[in-house]
Amino acid sequence: MRKTDEEKYALVKRYYDGEPVAFICSEQGLAKSTFYSWLKPYKTTSTESGVIVSGAEFIKMKNKVDRLEKMIEVLQKVDCNIDAPLKTKLNELEKLYGQYSVHVLCDALQVARGTFYNHIFRNKRENNSYQIRRTQLSEKILQIYNASKQIYGAKKIKAVLEQQGVYTSVKMVSELMNEMNIASIRSDSKKIYKQLHKPQKKDMLGMNFAAKAPNQIWTSDITYFKYQNQSYYICVIVDLYSRMAIACKISKKQSTQLITSVFKTAYEKRKPTGALIFHSDRGSQYTSYSFQKLLKIYCVNQSFSPSGKPCHNAVMESFFSSMKKEELYRTEYHSESELKKRIQKYIEFYNTERPHSTLNYKSLNAYEQMHYELSNRK
Repeated sequence: MRKTDEEKYALVKRYYDGEPVAFICSEQGLAKSTFYSWLKPYKTTSTESGVIVSGAEFIKMKNKVDRLEKMIEVLQKVDCNIDAPLKTKLNELEKLYGQYSVHVLCDALQVARGTFYNHIFRNKRENNSYQIRRTQLSEKILQIYNASKQIYGAKKIKAVLEQQGVYTSVKMVSELMNEMNIASIRSDSKKIYKQLHKPQKKDMLGMNFAAKAPNQIWTSDITYFKYQNQSYYICVIVDLYSRMAIACKISKKQSTQLITSVFKTAYEKRKPTGALIFHSDRGSQYTSYSFQKLLKIYCVNQSFSPSGKPCHNAVMESFFSSMKKEELYRTEYHSESELKKRIQKYIEFYNTERPHSTLNYKSLNAYEQMHYELSNRK
């Protein structure tokens, strides 16, 4: 059970009155470390004048002294006293605004903080002296910023200003930096470096979908089909030479793992020996670090369609359009397993039986076989 400050103080007092720590902790069911942590605020210190105070009291007294010293500084700098008219006091305090906290300024001349804030901000657009100070502060901020080679942010600039005897807030420095449109290069340096050094996403095809032989250019895309309120993502890789769908997988998640798995299946099945280009859109699965690294391992050149131009991957658009019209939209599936089996069966039909107009109405499989037969004769 948590103890109140009063209860803690009562137990600490018992300790200072002579009771052992072990007895108090055993009685109260406390850990000794917990009890010792309670003693710290009440640990006494003897001042030079012989007054005995606790640590907490000493800190409180020190803060009070620091505050009183600042109030004395304010009273020495202003050209009026506490009995001056309010407007005079406000104008004098305004000159020191930013050098001391508002609490210190207002307490020194006994001005309500709300009244002071209203005076400062209500007329700041018309207040010429306020604008002059902002301009001067902006110049100092810019000097420090440039001297740091654009490294320092608002907090560091505020610290340097204080070393120069200029007191302001991080909020004010940040506001003026935004007005000058400057910021620490630390926040964007990594981003800028990556932009300058990242591989360019080139379109190696330029809408030229012709390949001279199998396994020279593969293209890929992902589409989805909704069955019983569940989206199924279908990823396919097509060889541009024959338009054959060489690998396909279906998943409930549109992930990098999906395209990675399909690519590995296609590569194992086809075992390409020459230079290979892999073309796709700029979807996050294809641009992911892990997939691009995989292609580098297999020495595959990656090509991307320009953003927002699906016609640059028209072969895949055509393939999925045919699949949906000829299979997905005209079949009533009774289970997830049936859906997956029918898609695989359609791809087998698409590759081995369906005539393709681009290939003079030959099947994709027959067209590839003809290529290999001619190659063997040479």
